[in-house]
Amino acid sequence: MVPTHDHPGEQAASDPIRLLAIRDTPLSVDEIFRAVGDDAAGGTALFVGMVRNHDGGQDVGALGYSCHPSAQDELRRVAEKVVAEFPVRALAAVHRVGDLRVGDLAVVVAVSCPHRAEAFEACRKLIDDLKHEVPIWKHQRFSDGTEEWVGAC
Repeated sequence: MVPTHDHPGEQAASDPIRLLAIRDTPLSVDEIFRAVGDDAAGGTALFVGMVRNHDGGQDVGALGYSCHPSAQDELRRVAEKVVAEFPVRALAAVHRVGDLRVGDLAVVVAVSCPHRAEAFEACRKLIDDLKHEVPIWKHQRFSDGTEEWVGAC
């Protein structure tokens, strides 16, 4: 470990990317929160994305997520960009694939940094870039029988 330039006297985390996954099993907020625990972090920001019961004025009955085989590598690339831009102590991101119901967790990301402002900014960049750059697609099925595909990138 080496001293950081942003916060003299602190030690840089050896590998701040603690957990990255794309899973077909239910997600756990507690698992993600535990993964970003770090004694040198003064702030942790966590974002939880859930399946809602509506979109675009239509009632959502169910949806499914699928991903390209490169999605895990792209998730790592996004995480590495966040780590390079912010003084990240720890980072975790997990996205669900498969069939989900209203209320299920679809994505959970968290970032710990020395200060709260950095944690908020890094977490926002992580979720925004994940949604725009990682090839994960949402297939929504509406209660009126219609459906649509929504590209996340």
